Amino acid sequence: MTTLDDSTPAVPPLVIAIDGPAASGKSSVARELAAHLGWTYVNTGNMYRAATLAVILADADPTDESAVLEVIDRTEFTCPVRDGRSVILVNGADVDGELNSEPVNKAVSHVARIPKVRAILLDLQRGIGRSQPSVMEGRDIGTVIFPDAPWKFYIDASEEVRAKRRGLQGLTDSVRDRDRMDSTRKTAPLMAAADAVVVDSSEMNLAEVVAHVRALLASRSFPETGPVQAPAASA
Repeated sequence: MTTLDDSTPAVPPLVIAIDGPAASGKSSVARELAAHLGWTYVNTGNMYRAATLAVILADADPTDESAVLEVIDRTEFTCPVRDGRSVILVNGADVDGELNSEPVNKAVSHVARIPKVRAILLDLQRGIGRSQPSVMEGRDIGTVIFPDAPWKFYIDASEEVRAKRRGLQGLTDSVRDRDRMDSTRKTAPLMAAADAVVVDSSEMNLAEVVAHVRALLASRSFPETGPVQAPAASA
């Protein structure tokens, strides 16, 4: 086994961290950016949705931590990469088509608040990000999952705009309630990393936000072509 002494700086992961609240547009931005760069797109929110779906299918109460953990402990979650994006499997089954159902939307914040659930999924998320260049989006990528990511963005929008976007998706869950639960949980609360660039998407369409993020990356010496190397870590 090779060991590193304390004087050897860690190598930053090739991860673009994109965080933000529900319906801010972070998923669409991350997906488009990953496709443009040829990097892997990782939607960590789908991992929590998969855990929530497992709880619902087991007829367990998503607000009962003990009941949730009983289900999680007997469920296998794997996250292969297919066609440039991560896919979450529950006991080997692809559940992608069920992750945005109304029951999952209403319960996911309850399940995502549980520290052990987050710890289990954190290992999956870090495994992907350490193994390949990734654009990873969620609510704690830049603060908890990859605090050493060299490129961090926080995509936001007004509550009114996000509620409208949610409605256009046919969803009825409250963005205000989601914001409150996600930002006040004790483990990995929703917040912008101190070194993240905040992008307000309220008055921009998807193409404009992606172009803006690409311009910000370019201003930070991110090469759009050729081999990509993360900025050197500080000693």
